[in-house]
Amino acid sequence: MAMNNDTTRLVAVTGIGGFLGRHVAAQLLRAGYEVRGTLRSLKKAVSVEAAIRSVDGTGHGKLSFVVADLLSDKGWDAAFSGVTDVIHTASPFPSSVPKDENDLILPARAGTLRVLRAARDAGVRRVVLTSSIAAVSYGPGRAPFTETDWTDVNGPLATPYYKSKTLAERAAWDFARENGLDLAVINPGMILGPILGTETGTSVGLVQSLMKGRYPAMPDFSVPVVDVRDAAQAHVLAMMTPEAAGERFIIAGEALSIKDIVTVLKRDFPAYAKKLPKFVLPNWLAGIASRFDPGLKLIAGELGRDARISNEKARRLLGWKPRPEDEAIRASAESLIAAGLV
Repeated sequence: MAMNNDTTRLVAVTGIGGFLGRHVAAQLLRAGYEVRGTLRSLKKAVSVEAAIRSVDGTGHGKLSFVVADLLSDKGWDAAFSGVTDVIHTASPFPSSVPKDENDLILPARAGTLRVLRAARDAGVRRVVLTSSIAAVSYGPGRAPFTETDWTDVNGPLATPYYKSKTLAERAAWDFARENGLDLAVINPGMILGPILGTETGTSVGLVQSLMKGRYPAMPDFSVPVVDVRDAAQAHVLAMMTPEAAGERFIIAGEALSIKDIVTVLKRDFPAYAKKLPKFVLPNWLAGIASRFDPGLKLIAGELGRDARISNEKARRLLGWKPRPEDEAIRASAESLIAAGLV
């Protein structure tokens, strides 16, 4: 829908080239906003734009790109000039544990503060920050976890990635308090759903690995799942809803095990059944395997753990209504097949 110039709002989306960032941009365009996306380099701008505009209803909105890197001050002031709101999805996300955890923690924290500082200096109305349930579920709390729970960065379950997300979100809340910045935080679960273009992201990468037959067996690991379209919509709702100021929102549904995900894939994509793993690894064996498999090492501490969350707050305050989890799994697989990635 077209809007008059006096009401058109320009929203900056950091990390617009990422799996989530592309969908956030698409939802904003559909809702009539102008979008300016940050990329580390403009090399991918043409393919990113084509991917975003492949979504229905995104054909007309104004979409532009600027260069800004989380690791450098350069470009952020220009990126946010004239912007009304910022949705900060950009974040370093590894597929394996780095040698030195500070290689992850320092950029995550410094990058978040760099974006918030530039947003404050630009007089931005609201910042919506993408955090993660990694900052919620790995502390003293018990399932179902809520927004009052925080990951203990010194606890036994805190991997470098979980620490980086937790410390970055904590730093963001401190900065917002000290600077009177209007901040809302989204804590998504494992984001599945349709890829736009060929950018899979780490979570859809798991579905890709399963369908390619890379896993002979499955670890006993559960994680709350959310469709990327619903995660993106939650960011836009958090930007538009006055009551979202100063609040964090868990954006996820049922906690699914790898076995649950495989069950859906077997049922709906029988041609891939032979490739999919048949049995669940006993925890003791997965523990040993994690020493050799960088992917398993990321989750070794939480095998067999109850990972359920409550999304009551997002439903109540944002009017958020997610689609069923198996739809997200199906959409991941369908888009991987369509893109020739499995």
